[in-house]
Amino acid sequence: MRAHSEFGKLISLFLKKASASFIDDTHISQHWEALNYLGKPDIAKALQEYDAFEQILKDHGAEVLYFPPNDNVNMDSIYCRDAAIATSKGMIICNMGKEGRINEPAAQERAFESNGIPVLGVIAAPGTLEGGDVAWLDDKTLAVGHTYRTNEEGIRQLSALLAPLGVSVLPVAMPHYKGPSDVFHLMSVLSPVDSKLAVVYSPLIPIVFRNELIARGYEFVEVPDTEFDSMGCNVLALAPRVCLMVKGNPITKSRLEKAGCKVIEYNGEEISVKGGGGPTCLTRPVMRS
Repeated sequence: MRAHSEFGKLISLFLKKASASFIDDTHISQHWEALNYLGKPDIAKALQEYDAFEQILKDHGAEVLYFPPNDNVNMDSIYCRDAAIATSKGMIICNMGKEGRINEPAAQERAFESNGIPVLGVIAAPGTLEGGDVAWLDDKTLAVGHTYRTNEEGIRQLSALLAPLGVSVLPVAMPHYKGPSDVFHLMSVLSPVDSKLAVVYSPLIPIVFRNELIARGYEFVEVPDTEFDSMGCNVLALAPRVCLMVKGNPITKSRLEKAGCKVIEYNGEEISVKGGGGPTCLTRPVMRS
């Protein structure tokens, strides 16, 4: 059992159900524009999409735990990867870089404690850190994007928490892209799906980091320009080379299959595309094998 992996078989994870985050049409109407969604999610369709997404995870044998409804967080809490990081010694509670999500980490911390999951540490202001900006490259190396959501102080605090575990943090200076209001994390352009295989969008990966991955022996499944906005690069490994992705990215799907991967798709127009959060964003893995 291990926590330091993006691709081992999923053993346990947390979800924040659409019914507990989107809640109802009134809640969506109050928040979706301020949170920079591409469009207003349809609550009925969102609930259907989420039920199907959740069932895929259960069908692959994962134990699913749930973050409960909380009046202090909004609909973005459906993207539950961002508020915490899993380690072999417990969870690291993040400090969100997006102001509208500032209450999510504390809400998740209470859920971890109520489920008997230890907390290793907390990222404190002025540090910011979001889970979408971190990716395990191997058991002892955690890549961390320096973005508008994750700052240098957050990375420094994370490094201090992980050093006693023998884990090295590899900072990745990410590009400006669309600016501070956009949803742009390290995992927007990188999804490891096996020990030396990653789905990538190379046009937005810094050269130094891309070369580092190559030096580590990684092979790439390249996402085409036409499938970046539809989240072709956001791929959740249910197990090594068993991939879950949003429907609507046929070129990336074909390339994954040519790399020896099994690909499972879900309908995600309401729960993923409109809010900019794919399957990695929708899940907070705790343990993998």
